[in-house]
Amino acid sequence: MSAALFRRWLTRAAAAALACLALFAPAAQAQQGDLAAAVKATFLYRFASFVSWPPTAFSAPDAPLVICVVATPDFISLTAAAAQGQNVAGRPIRIQRLGQDGLRDCHILFVGANPEATAQALRAARGEPILTVTDEASGMRAHGMIHFVMLDHRVRFHIDDASASQCGLTISSRLLDLAVSVRRRQQP
Repeated sequence: MSAALFRRWLTRAAAAALACLALFAPAAQAQQGDLAAAVKATFLYRFASFVSWPPTAFSAPDAPLVICVVATPDFISLTAAAAQGQNVAGRPIRIQRLGQDGLRDCHILFVGANPEATAQALRAARGEPILTVTDEASGMRAHGMIHFVMLDHRVRFHIDDASASQCGLTISSRLLDLAVSVRRRQQP
């Protein structure tokens, strides 16, 4: 094969490879996004095993652990599917969209919506014994007690243990050890 013929073949091969990447990259990104969403949905109920709430946070000893979600309907469905049949400390898990009742009965609040909805939900939860979880994808600068981030194509999280402590929540050192960073509470 002559040098000119080889260059033409190489140019065509490169063009074909770029065309394939252009066709399949959105699908790969969507697949990665779907996987990340499923991991976050699973983390939400799993976090509950590593958090202690004050006894007054539950209406009864057998009351469910309620995860309130402000996100897309698809994410709410993912979260419900991940938590289906699960329980934490003998409590069933209930997933609900944040609605008319506000934060009543919520123990975990996930806000993965737009910045305005995120800010509003975080303000409403301030000072309450509610574990707040946010997502960098919401574009919000304010973060919950746990904040999801993507690092090296993996779902990771930061923890604000000081804020959790101020609201009467205790986060296990086992979960703190898994965080990318931890804002520590002041020791008495």
